[in-house]
Amino acid sequence: MNREAMLQEALRSIGDDSRIRHWRRVSGGDINDAYRVQSGKQTYFIKMQRFPPAGFFTAEQAGLERLRQADAIHVPAVFGVGEANGWGWLVLEWIEGTETAQTAEQLGRGLARLHRCRGPAFGLDHDTYIGALPQRNGWYGRWLDYYRDARLAPQMKRAAANGLLPAERQRKLERLLERLDRWIPNDCFPSLLHGDLWGGNWLPGPGGAPYLIDPSVFYGHYELEIAFTELFGGFPARFYASYQELMPLTPEYHERKPLYQLFYLLVHLNLFGESYGRSVDRVLERYAGEYPPA
Repeated sequence: MNREAMLQEALRSIGDDSRIRHWRRVSGGDINDAYRVQSGKQTYFIKMQRFPPAGFFTAEQAGLERLRQADAIHVPAVFGVGEANGWGWLVLEWIEGTETAQTAEQLGRGLARLHRCRGPAFGLDHDTYIGALPQRNGWYGRWLDYYRDARLAPQMKRAAANGLLPAERQRKLERLLERLDRWIPNDCFPSLLHGDLWGGNWLPGPGGAPYLIDPSVFYGHYELEIAFTELFGGFPARFYASYQELMPLTPEYHERKPLYQLFYLLVHLNLFGESYGRSVDRVLERYAGEYPPA
């Protein structure tokens, strides 16, 4: 079955039986093939993957729906997921727009409203993915336990299995996990997080309104999300100023920020290899070297 026929099959799976008028491939990341598809009814964004991991697109669908239900910031409408002939797909609303002078402020305030949405505990009731990596979840009563046991430790084990943990790196990681309670709080509340918010995972829609895409949702400490936005840049000062009008960061944020960025550096280490090793090592040396800060 050729690609247009597969796209037509994806539309039929959501109840759109009209013929495709136009389609083209668009940028959609490293994992999926992505398409702008115009049918006789409307325009869609369709993500497709050959032999996707179990639950890959349903996890993204569930994450977008959870963000939508929070009613804090825009997300694309989800029309459905499906599989046929070894292909899996996710059909979304096509979002298109141009940033305005207000977009950054709207993004900051919207994210702050999202982080004000509290969950019953830390974690999530189902497993998800970050990029192509599976993430086990569950409910935890303490943020420290969830961050250590459900986030950092699995990435450490994956890195060891991938041959990316030389002895000294592993020793420092293990030492850090043993003393993580020095810096990671347990008096925070479980905020609804996008979970993978870098500059490529939001886009401007009609009127410049920001939309969040490609989530890896869970409930956690909101400072983790802000720390990741600072790791690779892409967010202007206006974003942070408007965010803190609703959700001020604690005085301790800057001290623990590298520890929150460590999780995402380990993810990138596992996804892209040793090019991220030195960044991981710098964090470990600061917090788990011979004389880490008290």
